[in-house]
Amino acid sequence: MNTMTILIADDDPVIRKLFEKRLSKEGYEVTVASDGTEAAKLLHAMPFDVVITDLVMPGDIGGIELLNLAKEKSVEIEVIVITAHSSVDTAVDAMKKGAVDYLEKPVNFDELFLRLERIAEVKALMKNAGDLREAMDVTESSAAQTIQNLEITNSNLVRLLDRLEDILGDSRQDEFHRIEQALQILESR
Repeated sequence: MNTMTILIADDDPVIRKLFEKRLSKEGYEVTVASDGTEAAKLLHAMPFDVVITDLVMPGDIGGIELLNLAKEKSVEIEVIVITAHSSVDTAVDAMKKGAVDYLEKPVNFDELFLRLERIAEVKALMKNAGDLREAMDVTESSAAQTIQNLEITNSNLVRLLDRLEDILGDSRQDEFHRIEQALQILESR
């Protein structure tokens, strides 16, 4: 079961329906938008792992603008742009601006599924790396606290040994009195 949430933005209702049906069948959670404006509203209202957007859509928000909005919301949102053959240069430009990939129309769904699997793998690796980093931070903090505690304990023991050495080495008192005084100090610890 795929757990990624995907936003599809395309002004063609047939393409939207096709994407929704194929991706849902593969277990993805899919939301569709009929244009960039609707997609932008959805993007701000809900979390998405991936945005698949047509580059050319009517209205003020096209694919590039939607890409920018997605990346502004979170750099972790991956964007795949869909383009007609004639606008491959624009798709390459979109990748320079942060799109993870592009697909040419008509979309090859096997190719799309491979790219989505790759995105899922990278996201899983990033999560694992984050979990490891968090575990390392906790371990580092715990180790630092342990070292600090050991240094304090060591310092206290060195002072105690110095004090016992002074008492036991004090030749002004008889041996029995020195041992008794040293034992009292050890018992009070």
